[in-house]
Amino acid sequence: MPATASSALVIPDLADRAVLVTGASTGIGAALALAYAKQKCRVALHYNASREAAERLAGIIRDRGGEVFLTQGDFSVSADVERVVEESASHFGRLDGLVNNAGGMLGRIAYAEQTEAHYDAVMDLNARSVLTASRKAIPWLKRQGGFIVNTSSIAARNGAGGGAGLYGSAKAFVSNVTRGMAKELIGFGIRVNAVAPGTIATPFHERYSTDQQMKGMVATIPQGRAGTAEDCVGAYLFLSSDLLSGYITGQVIEVNGGQLMP
Repeated sequence: MPATASSALVIPDLADRAVLVTGASTGIGAALALAYAKQKCRVALHYNASREAAERLAGIIRDRGGEVFLTQGDFSVSADVERVVEESASHFGRLDGLVNNAGGMLGRIAYAEQTEAHYDAVMDLNARSVLTASRKAIPWLKRQGGFIVNTSSIAARNGAGGGAGLYGSAKAFVSNVTRGMAKELIGFGIRVNAVAPGTIATPFHERYSTDQQMKGMVATIPQGRAGTAEDCVGAYLFLSSDLLSGYITGQVIEVNGGQLMP
């Protein structure tokens, strides 16, 4: 069974920080929203279509004494991205952290069958949204310093497969943006890093992967199982804390059970 120590750990310098988690209604994003709330962060919980799931999650956070702000937006639309960031920061009067987690494969399509429309959809959601959200967050983060943690993917390094190549390429873009942005922003006290999950059992794979595809991927994992959303939480919290990772920026932490060892 996966360990859950990361969600129980108390990290003192995260308390009272205002953190926006995008794509936070399900999967890794939902686990992160809960984890940041448990660290006494004020959490802006972004969702797009999964309103009921987001409201349930917000209810759980509030029942546990946490502070949460719900915000909806389609992250394939830049105007929505800008609004979500501005609403979240304005609600709390500050922004200390941005977790760029919103994204999706949008279907498995081989490179030979790609269309311009599919390219635009995948890149807008997975790549452009990271740039837009970060650009809107930077003026707020500059006020007191803070962090950006991007969600990349194992697909950014291994080329993906089974029609997921364009998604993997978008995530490779995110990984490199992480490095470039880290260089530009560290002078303002803003650290930028990324987490690259491997094969994680979330609604993402329920939507895009068959049982046979999942079995094939799990067979390549030395730990012998798919990961869980909770398995990813510790890496994000670590990268969010100056106490734990204050001299770390521009890095991509691979969370994949040994599936890829770069």
